[in-house]
Amino acid sequence: MTALQHNVSDERLLSWAAGTLSPPEAVVVATHLALRPRVAAAARRLQAVGGRLLEDLEPQPMRAGALAQVLARAEADSGQAEASPPSNDMPGLPEPLRRYALGPWRWMGPGVRVRDVHAPRDGDSRVILLEIQPGRRTPRHTHGGVELTCVLKGAYATETDRFDVGDLEEAGEETLHQPRVVSDAPCLCVAALDGQILLDGWLGRILQPFVKL
Repeated sequence: MTALQHNVSDERLLSWAAGTLSPPEAVVVATHLALRPRVAAAARRLQAVGGRLLEDLEPQPMRAGALAQVLARAEADSGQAEASPPSNDMPGLPEPLRRYALGPWRWMGPGVRVRDVHAPRDGDSRVILLEIQPGRRTPRHTHGGVELTCVLKGAYATETDRFDVGDLEEAGEETLHQPRVVSDAPCLCVAALDGQILLDGWLGRILQPFVKL
């Protein structure tokens, strides 16, 4: 039986194509699209439609100094990229992730570790890599905000679904789950987190101060 694919929602795909998605979520969606060529093709069609709509809009004057500011920012970003290339020791990652430096691995629990992806943040929203060993699970938790997770290697299951390579899980504050690795190899995921995960139950409340992502 073929597993059900979990693709990005139409709403988020439209936001990504329009460039209005938050930077951390955009990194995860771009990674998902790199692993799902058919969904990426749909995203490119949405971008093309949006471009044609922009061409039909009445031109508006730019504010004074806007062009100079954009050129200065581009020059600064280019110089910074040349002076300090990303420290990324995982060449097998999809292209949208290889451009960013990675922080050190940190222990999160038995068989679970995380590391920061130094992509642009948006307030408390940031990008992490999460690796879980076969048979292990994360603590049962909800979220302080939106959590987008894309599977890069292996597979995990929640109480209701299974997520394989390329699948995207969109979890909100109302989602209560405990992902468990069901693949023979470790499961590697990239996630955009908005706020901290909130551990469930009395044991979770005891452990909460020690679980920081």
